This record gives sequence, structure tokens and C-alpha cells, in this order.
Amino acid sequence: MESPPESSSSSPVLLNIGGKRYATTVETLTQREPSSMLAAMFSGRHTLPRHPDTGMVFVDRDGKHFRHVLNWLRDGAVPDMSESEYQQLLREAEYYQLLVAASQLTSRCENMMGLADCINDRLGWKNDENFSEAELTRKDVIKCIQAPRVRFRGVNLSGLDLSKLDLSEVDFSYACIKNANFSSAYLRKAKFRLTEATCSSFQSANLHECELIGANLEGSVLDKANLQSANLQVQLDFQGANLMGANLSGANLEGANLKGAKLAGTNLECANLQRAYLREVDLRETHLTGAKLGGANLLGAIR
Repeated sequence: MESPPESSSSSPVLLNIGGKRYATTVETLTQREPSSMLAAMFSGRHTLPRHPDTGMVFVDRDGKHFRHVLNWLRDGAVPDMSESEYQQLLREAEYYQLLVAASQLTSRCENMMGLADCINDRLGWKNDENFSEAELTRKDVIKCIQAPRVRFRGVNLSGLDLSKLDLSEVDFSYACIKNANFSSAYLRKAKFRLTEATCSSFQSANLHECELIGANLEGSVLDKANLQSANLQVQLDFQGANLMGANLSGANLEGANLKGAKLAGTNLECANLQRAYLREVDLRETHLTGAKLGGANLLGAIR
């Protein structure tokens, strides 16, 4: 069934995007990016096929990400997402041809970009961030740790080689230590609260009694590290981390996310794993004698 185009820019439009339903207006779909496919569809120049009962226009695309497309068209908002989600949203932005903002067309503001450009900028920022230049050098850190009380709270130390240093009781809370090398470092009682530590190496490091609450260690290497009695409670994200051969005996891992973690040979004897997320984790070579597993999610785990 076909119906005539909407009579005004404030007219409601009902959309079915891949099975998900949305309600918006012609103005939202046409104003911010007037050269887009959506703007062309609802410009009034075309007659659109609609559902005979609901009046909805169907588009065979990803309905999940279309809400972000609408939020962009409404107020220019770009969501915070993972790199893989940005890649998915970029495909949708390119399909809808959200490439040039209205302000560019009118030359009022050369800095305004389409959604696709904004996503590409975010992707570039994320990739650069992984290899961003540290604010200090290894030599600077060595000078600092000679002081009685050392704090690197919120400091960018990403990519630094801090291996084999005595960093006991150093406060790294809120710091960025992505891709940093702490191999064989002495980190007893060090604080890593809410630290961004993805892809860092703690191989053979001594993390005895350290604090890792809220730390993001996704993709990190901790094989043969000593985390005995470390506090990793509640918010710890160990998703995808390599913990093979690590000593976590007696460690507090309550509520930790261990999805996809490599635990072959890991010592978790007497560790607190209550309410931990261990779904589909291979535990066959993991030492769990005396470990507390009450409320842990072990669905699909191999034991």
C-alpha cells in the first residue's frame, strides 16, 4: 500500500527498522543531514510503501543501532561504545549516507561533520589512545619511587617499561597503564583502583595484597604472577585476561568478571569466587581446592 508524503515537517513518522519500532518526525529525519538517504526518503519527493494496518515504513537494517542514528539526527549525540560497536554503527551510518551535516552545506561551521565522520574520529582516537605517549619516562618513575610516598593517580603511563622495579605501595588509582610492562615488578600493596590496564603485562610480578578494585585488566597477562590475598572485589573486569599459572590463592575475586579468561594452571585455592562470572570458562587445569563458589555463574563451564 502506498500513501502520499507527510504534510508537514512535524508530522509523525512510524518506522519498523529490522523488526524494532520507532516513532519520530519528518523534521528529525531531514534537517541535520539533508543529503542523507533518510532525508531523501522523507523529503516529500517520494511515495513510500507502508504497512496497511500500522502505516509503518519498513527498512531492512539493524534495529538495535537505529536508536543511535535517531539520537544523532535529533541532537548530534555520538554514544560511548566499544570499538566493535562503533564499527557496527559506522556501517549503518554509511548505509543511511549520514556523511555531511547541514552546517557544512551552508558553510556556517566547517568543523561540523556527519555521523560517519564522527565515528571515524572516535575510532581513530581509540586506536591512538592505545599507544598514546606516556606523561613520564621510566627514568622519571625511578626518581619518583625514591620518595617516601608515591602517587601516580590519574597519570598516563601507557606503554612504559616498568619491569623489575620496586613499586610496592605505589598508588596507581585511576591511572592509564595500557600496554605497560610490569613483568617481575614488586607491587606489594600497590593500589590499582579503577585503573585502565588493558593489555598490560604483569608476568611473574608480585601483587601480594594489592588493590585492584574496579581495574580493567582485559587482555592482560598475569601468568605466574603472585596475587595472593589481593583484593579484586566487586567490579573487577578480567574478561579475556591471561591468568595461566598465576597464584591467586586466597584472593578475593567476589563478583569478578572472568568470562573468557585463561585459567590453565591458575592457583585459586581458598579464593573467594562467590558470585563470580565463570560462564563457559575451562576450569579443568585450575586449582580450586577450598575455593568459595557460592552463587558463581558456572553455566557451560568445563570442569
